[in-house]
Amino acid sequence: MHRFTGKDEPRDFSFRPGERLKSRKLIQRLFAEGHSFGQYPLRVVWLEVEEDWDYPVQFAQTVSRRKFPRAVQRNRLKRQMREAWRLSRHRLYKKLRRENKKIAVMLLYTAAEPLPFATIKNACRKIIRRLENQLSP
Repeated sequence: MHRFTGKDEPRDFSFRPGERLKSRKLIQRLFAEGHSFGQYPLRVVWLEVEEDWDYPVQFAQTVSRRKFPRAVQRNRLKRQMREAWRLSRHRLYKKLRRENKKIAVMLLYTAAEPLPFATIKNACRKIIRRLENQLSP
């Protein structure tokens, strides 16, 4: 379902299976060769890739089992991170499509306690702005 914003093109707010980063080899490469930076309470690791995907970004998120031993807490935080990414990603996708680039992104939750969704969403927006700046030619 598309939601028309009235500016250029309709936005698709859904998070499709093709956007999920699942390749074990690519995840290993991401941590070995990728760039990273922190924006509390998140840390991002990203890598520009030459892959044949339908989407400009493949995305994954993780929460430490050591800091959050209960799966319920981890799953809630991962759901919040995924939602924050889904709602904030459109500027980055537009820029990557324009420049014909593709990236793999992994978000890591670094805080020691669960934080409100607004904090996570704000951090995600800042991460996306920073990614846009780092991808500039």
